[in-house]
Amino acid sequence: MDKIYGFTHYSFFTEMSELAARHGSFDLSLGLPDFDIDERLTVFLKEAADNGTHHYEPLAGNPLLIESIIRFNAKRANSISVTHKEITVVPCATFALYTSLKSILNQSDEVIIIQPSYYTYSPAVVMNGGIPVYYDLEADFAINWKTFRNCIREKTKAIIINSPQNPTGKIWKKEDWHQLYELIKDRDIYLISEEIYDTYCYDEAEHYSSFIHPELREKTFCIFSFGKMFHTSGWKVSYMLASETLTAKFQCHQQYISYSANAPAQYAIAKYLDLFDPVINKRLMQQKRDIFNELIRDTALVAEQKSEGSVFQIVNFRNISKTMTDVEFSKWLTIEKKVSCLPLSAFYHSKNNSDYIRFSFAKKDELIIQALEHLKRNL
Repeated sequence: MDKIYGFTHYSFFTEMSELAARHGSFDLSLGLPDFDIDERLTVFLKEAADNGTHHYEPLAGNPLLIESIIRFNAKRANSISVTHKEITVVPCATFALYTSLKSILNQSDEVIIIQPSYYTYSPAVVMNGGIPVYYDLEADFAINWKTFRNCIREKTKAIIINSPQNPTGKIWKKEDWHQLYELIKDRDIYLISEEIYDTYCYDEAEHYSSFIHPELREKTFCIFSFGKMFHTSGWKVSYMLASETLTAKFQCHQQYISYSANAPAQYAIAKYLDLFDPVINKRLMQQKRDIFNELIRDTALVAEQKSEGSVFQIVNFRNISKTMTDVEFSKWLTIEKKVSCLPLSAFYHSKNNSDYIRFSFAKKDELIIQALEHLKRNL
């Protein structure tokens, strides 16, 4: 089972980061920020500890945080109107994905996974008794809707979507959601929409959530991450939006798995969310993306499409090697050229070779500059 469905997939992600550390390489392989969080978050976390916030929060989450989530989503550019009974605070996006699937899947139901995709999707489907059905994006990482339609079958129960997407940096536009709706509007099919990089949409693009679409809203588990927004992944606090009916199903399972999320962190995030400016957040990361793309042009690596969102940039390496696989090239770049990345094949169930590698630009500016200046001199 492990080999069939890729349960050992994660080891490769850690292997590349370990290789970078072992060989003293600049590590751009993982989307783990290396810069400090806003000091106000630290103040609020200490305040939570001083106030004795150490016990279980309610199943749905800290009421202060739920109110903050409502206000935050109401004031964003593409505002999302949401009620208390449509919000669940969860330990992490992976938990939300797994528990959403548990809430809807029966044995042998099929779930469409759009590839390249994050490594947790397939195992989460299988562990809930489902069968993954893989749809591979086109050469330009766009969806061919005629081809995608062929993946929808009698036993299709859910579709997992990630926008902005890891690893491609592609963003689903309003029209994409409408195209999907036309395909499933008469079917009992649910969406697991992982939108954890929602505050990182660049070049004046605004995040369009599946939860805004009036018809898809009732079919959607929509997942967000405070860890990605605030660079606090170790705090283990995320949240999910779903209809009142789906939220009730979700929480029925949640109560037996985690019950609630980190209580002091929920308090700190509730206080901070009202002060948080997503425009500043986006501007910070877009600057890092632009630094990366400007400097990569001075190397033989080719960024064919600038990332539209997320914290990742896909790069074609075939100007440097026609013969190495993307795995071989990634290890060679890490060990011999001292800059770490991930092969795109790691994001496919088939693990077939590709022409691409993925870098993270969620790093200090000086690390990005040092890494790419090093490649400029040594590639």
